[in-house]
Amino acid sequence: MKALLDTAGRKTDRAFLVGVELKSRSAWDVRDSMDELAELAKTAGAEVVGEGTQKLDSPHPATYIGGGKAAEFSEECKELAVDTVIFDDELSPAQARNLEEAFGTKVLDRTGLILDIFAQRARTREGKLQVELAQLGYILPRLTRFWTHLSRQRGSTGSIGGEGESQLEADRRKTKERIEKLTDELAEVRRQRATQRAGRQRHQWPIASIVGYTNAGKSTLLNALTGAGVLAEDKLFATLDPTTRRLRLPTNQNVLLSDTVGFIRKLPHGLVESFKATLEEVVEAELLLHVVDASHPHAEEQIHAVNAVLEEIGASEKPTLMVFNKVDSPAGAAGAARLMPMFAQAVAVSARTGSGLPGLMSELGVMLRPVRATVELEIPHDVPEVTARLHALGQVLESRYDGDKAWFRAQIPPYVAHEFARYVVPERTPKPRRKSAKRK
Repeated sequence: MKALLDTAGRKTDRAFLVGVELKSRSAWDVRDSMDELAELAKTAGAEVVGEGTQKLDSPHPATYIGGGKAAEFSEECKELAVDTVIFDDELSPAQARNLEEAFGTKVLDRTGLILDIFAQRARTREGKLQVELAQLGYILPRLTRFWTHLSRQRGSTGSIGGEGESQLEADRRKTKERIEKLTDELAEVRRQRATQRAGRQRHQWPIASIVGYTNAGKSTLLNALTGAGVLAEDKLFATLDPTTRRLRLPTNQNVLLSDTVGFIRKLPHGLVESFKATLEEVVEAELLLHVVDASHPHAEEQIHAVNAVLEEIGASEKPTLMVFNKVDSPAGAAGAARLMPMFAQAVAVSARTGSGLPGLMSELGVMLRPVRATVELEIPHDVPEVTARLHALGQVLESRYDGDKAWFRAQIPPYVAHEFARYVVPERTPKPRRKSAKRK
């Protein structure tokens, strides 16, 4: 059973990609999706040596692309010495089994490929647990194909028996037991995360989560803003494990900035379910930073794909700041200029060069400002440490230094309100207006 799950060390050498152009899709959609599939294959360690597409009204129930086209692609794969055929859509267990017989080689679909990449990229215990759970959920209905080489003999009672069946049932039982164990372990991880969040919330620091399409530059942005030192590569799913760092805004406000796993079109639902513990950081955030690769020709479609995942996890209504990244390139600058007017809150930045980051920080301060309370303070001149503390933790909006006390109107975070309580100027209650006498 362990061999079925040990995908992290496996390297696919030569891959052939297969896509389907359905009536509901345009040729441009299929082309873009196939280009992305090629990037996924390269990220997994494969060399893409060929590809093919098929126009269909609807997928063929047995082979997805039809028997004739499967035979045609099979001959091409033999000439190219292909090791793995990768389909751009998710295949049913029966389709995968039939296609492996037709091609005579390993067949993988987009979901299986993404799971392989996640298995290679997971570094922490939590990430590995989440990936393994997703893998097991994917493998469970496909276990039959792994044991077709074993004998199955008909017994005297007419039932199907034999070595293959008993091994298959044993693996199904072990897989289900492992899924239950992983589910329990991830429930504990979610409890630990809830405890960590509660600890952070004692400071009452707002949480902002960075979301976006994979390879949009999320980790590069986190590094540029906080010096987090997170791995940032020009690859899909370069980082999986979430990282949270403190960011101090120009308004002297602290915010916790959290990086998350990148999203992608056709992101497997099972993977979203498995990564719920990680994605809870997004659900609990007060603000989302939606990072977009403005230089990508299909940036708008990528925005829609991210929004679809946010809706799936229940975070679509969160206040969102659109961050159009990679404007240091002509394509990025043009893309940002075209897309920014579509959104109420948007900034253009280059996380690589640092261009636009001061504007991003300023916008963050504006959007998170409601978290702070605006107060009037009178602080005696003989306690300069209190004044210094106010300037360090709060944002001073107005100040006067007349007389024996300094007057301030400032915004302070709730978690330090008690430090300044004795200096707060009471609100002046307006006198009630006298009611005019009614005319008789």
